Amino acid sequence: MNFISISYALFLAIAVAIYWSFGQQKLRLWTLLIVSIAFYATLHLRYIPLLLVLIFINFQIGLAIGENISPEQNNERSRFVQADWNSRRIKLLFLGVTINVLLLLSFKYLSPLLNLIKGNHFSTAIVAPLGISFFVFECIAYLVDVYRGAPATHQFVKFAAYKLFFPKLISGPITRFHNLVNQFHNLHLLTAENFSEALWLIAIGAVKKGILADHIGTYVDLCFGNLQRAGSSDLWLATFAYGFQLYLDFSGYVDIARGSALLFGLVLPENFDFPYFSKSIAEFWRRWHMTLGDWLRNYLYFPLGGSRRGLTRTCLNLMIVMLIAGIWHGSTLGFVVWGAYHGLALVVHRVTEAIGENFKGLENFWHRPLGVFTAWLLTQLMVFTSWIWFRLPNLRDSSLVFVHLWGHTADDQFVQKVYVEALHLSRYQLTVVLVALATCMAIVYFFKRQLKLQFSWPVKLFFVIPCLYAVWLLAPEGNLPYIYFDF
Repeated sequence: MNFISISYALFLAIAVAIYWSFGQQKLRLWTLLIVSIAFYATLHLRYIPLLLVLIFINFQIGLAIGENISPEQNNERSRFVQADWNSRRIKLLFLGVTINVLLLLSFKYLSPLLNLIKGNHFSTAIVAPLGISFFVFECIAYLVDVYRGAPATHQFVKFAAYKLFFPKLISGPITRFHNLVNQFHNLHLLTAENFSEALWLIAIGAVKKGILADHIGTYVDLCFGNLQRAGSSDLWLATFAYGFQLYLDFSGYVDIARGSALLFGLVLPENFDFPYFSKSIAEFWRRWHMTLGDWLRNYLYFPLGGSRRGLTRTCLNLMIVMLIAGIWHGSTLGFVVWGAYHGLALVVHRVTEAIGENFKGLENFWHRPLGVFTAWLLTQLMVFTSWIWFRLPNLRDSSLVFVHLWGHTADDQFVQKVYVEALHLSRYQLTVVLVALATCMAIVYFFKRQLKLQFSWPVKLFFVIPCLYAVWLLAPEGNLPYIYFDF
């Protein structure tokens, strides 16, 4: 079921109506669970039993980790019992994390290998369940949180409803259990303001995906699908176009997910905060895919020691974290290179900061207008070029792009097929379109972040119908799949 479709609109309307018709929390939880299973069944029916089994396993391990013992006396025997129980809790946590990690690695790495080995002997390939990466990370976060002292839930329906909640199930945002479960007890009632905000998020998300990302994606596919024929200027355009496509595609999904959740009285965390206005790679990762960045910090970077053990150890931790982030995204080597590239950029940033502490002139330069602009330009150049590995994780293809970024001329047939017949735009006009899009993003950033201004709820509600109508009218036929569905 596509988020941008009449069928999803009807499904969402019926689910919301049934949900709010019940006054009891337990019935609402059962409603969320049933409609979420129904939603996933339209996408990957065969993996529902697997997900339910995994939910049950994580639920039981969470209960075991969260079980408390309270020795009545503070004597040597009670301390021994407590130490033994702490050791058992560590083993249970290790078991739970191992099960989840092995599951993720099996689908990310083992299933492609099996597909390669069996070749044409079988009619169907082994495909990873949609949303498995996000599913696993949420399970690990829950087990670690319980180990750290958060209460484990004793209601399976509550845990299952949280895990399968359909707006966030496929591509996040990564949501912690205790954040969402507290909202079950304090639901945001569906007031006129909340209702208009929910519809506004859905409408804006549809515009981002259906009109902007998918049209940009058409050019990206044409260019990166004809690497031998594309010229250097075409590849540069496609690189920046893909950066915009990826952001609009993923943030559009998250907007629709957050709007859908708000109709149920639940607030999902934001996932993007104008990342292309970051002035350092560290700031970029605080603004891009924010829930993944938060997960990496809390469940990898800090347990590894964070920045508490000196500069060398900090740089090593940053590299490890980003390599794991690359592996999380996919099994192809390009994702590992992408992660290493970001890890190296974070290391350079951290070392530069350390040097700047000893050279006040250098530190002051980065706070001046020229320094700020230089930092922003270098950061975005690094980010956008890194997307080449993200879009073309096959190293042979991505290497070809880097080789052809300078001094390579496009053949005439490529220009005719892409710009004249497919896009009806010249390179110059396409460049103007991308610059105009970046300018619009800058204007929105200025009003929202600098002036702290936004539309009132009646204005948002007024624009919902025109936005959705524009998507219905202008979206290309056969919408492109969401990019992060592959992860």
